Amino acid sequence: MEFRFSAYGGMSTRPSPVNQMMADFATDFRDGVDINLGVGYVNESTIPAARILEAMEAVSAHPEIYRQAFNYGGPQGSPNLIRAIRRFLVDHRNVPERVLAGKQIILGANGATSLLEGMADVLAPGIVITSDPMYYIYCNTLERKGFKILAVPEDAQGVDPENLHIELDALGTDRERISFLYFVTINNPSCSILSNARRHQLVQIATKLSHEQGRIIPVFFDQAYELLVHDPTIEGLESGMLHDELGVVYELGTLSKILAPALRIGYMIGAPGPFMNAMIQKTSDVGFSAPLITQEMSGYLLEHYVMEQLRSVHTGYRQKAVEMKQAIDRELGPFLNDCRGGQAGFYFYLTFQDIETHTQSPFFRYLTRTTGQPEMDGPDGQKFARVIYIPGEYCVHPRGRMVEQGRRQLRLSYGFEEISHISMALNYMHDAAKYTFCNTIP
Repeated sequence: MEFRFSAYGGMSTRPSPVNQMMADFATDFRDGVDINLGVGYVNESTIPAARILEAMEAVSAHPEIYRQAFNYGGPQGSPNLIRAIRRFLVDHRNVPERVLAGKQIILGANGATSLLEGMADVLAPGIVITSDPMYYIYCNTLERKGFKILAVPEDAQGVDPENLHIELDALGTDRERISFLYFVTINNPSCSILSNARRHQLVQIATKLSHEQGRIIPVFFDQAYELLVHDPTIEGLESGMLHDELGVVYELGTLSKILAPALRIGYMIGAPGPFMNAMIQKTSDVGFSAPLITQEMSGYLLEHYVMEQLRSVHTGYRQKAVEMKQAIDRELGPFLNDCRGGQAGFYFYLTFQDIETHTQSPFFRYLTRTTGQPEMDGPDGQKFARVIYIPGEYCVHPRGRMVEQGRRQLRLSYGFEEISHISMALNYMHDAAKYTFCNTIP
């Protein structure tokens, strides 16, 4: 007997390609042997365990400030944490108080991901405009929920407005089907940093579309990695809300990358009104709120230790980024057309000249030890060390203009593994590149 699924449920019975790839690898992953440069986990040494313990004790000891911290919370989020986020944005993120004065801050039920999922539930399905390469995890979710992705090629400054205008003109009457615009300001996977000029242009485009269609077409700026700008030459990234006259801009943030993912704190900032009301109701529907205790602890940490923590996190990731870039240049430099990243977050995005990186390529099979050749894979079923990465074929839209280029790209994370293992993995990639040239049919 079979289940009767919704359209979303039916599509979700089949795991996404990245989901399947990571699940297959994880089933027999060998700690200390295999090297995972695919997973986007934060580095364990950046998590302030002692400060988190202090925060929990402080919250528990002051019920007059942190009311009923071990009970259910309200669906908008802890007032203490919302005030702390607002002060943090004004004092340390250079968001003018006049800009925030008319904005509402809400907390998600389970990190920023729950807010992204909520957007897909409360907004009518239609066309979502994003960058190419795209945030593949969310875009896959959107397509399973009935949205159509229009992925616009980007360059080093983020999505190119000229390309976007071309795509909009090509839509014709289908412009009526645009649901929203969505951009990760420090793109995952490509690591391109959306410039201030581009942010302003995208707000103008969303505003013009809204006037044209007679309805709000919001632009969402996902700032998941914006607190992890560790390259000192990158300065003054601005909020898109600075240029928003119509109320089309919404920004998403997270504390996962600078505090701890397990705290599950994601927030959204935007104009109050029906959309934010619907998002608050969505949070209520899926569990009232994020765990109130972790909200209160996060507020305490923001108030007392955020700058100390930011300095520590930036120092750690900066050192790893510099050392990994040196290893990339040493091991893979002659094979590459482009290397982006290493300035913010914890990713590098590589484009090879001739080497393909997809899951059927010799390069991938060498690194996963699935060539079928014992001298490459390992003797008697005992596989040599394996390396996992995110192939570019998953990062570009399958019906976009970057499909061919995506077959020669990959994303590497320097978040989770230590630099010694990262250097070892890049040495294996050098060997995989040489193997590819010997096993590619002209």
